[in-house]
Amino acid sequence: MSDEEELENIRKRKLEELRSQAVHQQYAQQQQQQQQQQQQQEFESKKYQIMRKILSPEGRQRMENIRIVKPQFAEQIEMQLIQLFQSGKLRGATPLPDKAFKKLLEQITSSEKKREFNIKK
Repeated sequence: MSDEEELENIRKRKLEELRSQAVHQQYAQQQQQQQQQQQQQEFESKKYQIMRKILSPEGRQRMENIRIVKPQFAEQIEMQLIQLFQSGKLRGATPLPDKAFKKLLEQITSSEKKREFNIKK
């Protein structure tokens, strides 16, 4: 076997090794993505179930309307409601009636406005 043939065989083996490593890495990435998607779906499902306990149908509709206009704000409100619910700070009737939810939204938005800073020279 000549040096060129041997060199060509080494190149082919190395190329096959690299291909198999790339396929393995791609498979591992796909598995990780699938796992992350599954975890996200489980989280969304649990969040949905908790929100059904917290809000009345009218309140859930209001939340969906907020989500259409301001998705990040809706997500923030949901997280705050879930924290309040889990800590037991949501007193009174759950699911929250629409009026109580409106009042809570007003409190949240007014507290957000208080966080603004004015810098004067």
